[in-house]
Amino acid sequence: MKATTGNAAKPQWVGIGHRAPLREWIATRPSEIECLEITAEHFFEESLDYLRDLRRVYPLFVHGLGLSLGAPGPIDQKTLNEFRRVVEAADPEWISEHVAFTRTSEVDLGHLNPIQPSAKTLDVVAAHAREVSQFCAKPIILENITTHLRLKGELSETDFLNRLCEKADCGLLLDVTNLFINARNHHFDARTWLRDLDPKCIVQLHVVGYMERDGRLVDNHSADIQEDLWELIHAVLDHAKVRAIIVERDGNFPATENLASELQLLSNALRQH
Repeated sequence: MKATTGNAAKPQWVGIGHRAPLREWIATRPSEIECLEITAEHFFEESLDYLRDLRRVYPLFVHGLGLSLGAPGPIDQKTLNEFRRVVEAADPEWISEHVAFTRTSEVDLGHLNPIQPSAKTLDVVAAHAREVSQFCAKPIILENITTHLRLKGELSETDFLNRLCEKADCGLLLDVTNLFINARNHHFDARTWLRDLDPKCIVQLHVVGYMERDGRLVDNHSADIQEDLWELIHAVLDHAKVRAIIVERDGNFPATENLASELQLLSNALRQH
């Protein structure tokens, strides 16, 4: 996967996460949408002809929510089979999941949970990432999450991610909004964190505006990109050669003209850097 980064000859794209409320707009093939990210679980046990049609028009990425790469023990085989079914239909440039766990051996927790940045956990996530990549026959990239608790381990978060990319032969999906939110909520400097991250690992970005609730920032994917986030986005693009940027909007959808404007600004920034 690392071969996809740091190469100016490879294509770069800006696009959005596919969501049902945006489907009609996507069908008009607006010039600002250069690629689409497909959330795998949205298409589990569904007909996949629509994805095959999309693949004829757009470069696609397939993004997972529930493979639970950070949980010890085997990956849930039913979830993995459904994930691969979506991947086979979409034929994406790459696939992605989170540096997190969503289930235990007894229960599906239904949301992303942080893992301890330790050598033991590193082995678990790396082995699972390799398994998913091989099972789907696609390169994989892994995403940082927001956390209510900042778990401590013998590794820093950035050291953990750098080692993970090497051990799993994968790249990073850097969620810039998640980084910004964690930095504010846990009182660390996002740019220092970024400088500690190997730029060759970063393949793709997620961006969307944040919300504030009870004095803390939250990532409910329902706001426009704020100015201080734009500053961090530019810092990331200064730091790494990024292949793709996805606006990850899940609610409070603005007029499509507003989304198109954000995409165009991101496209300009990507090419500028």
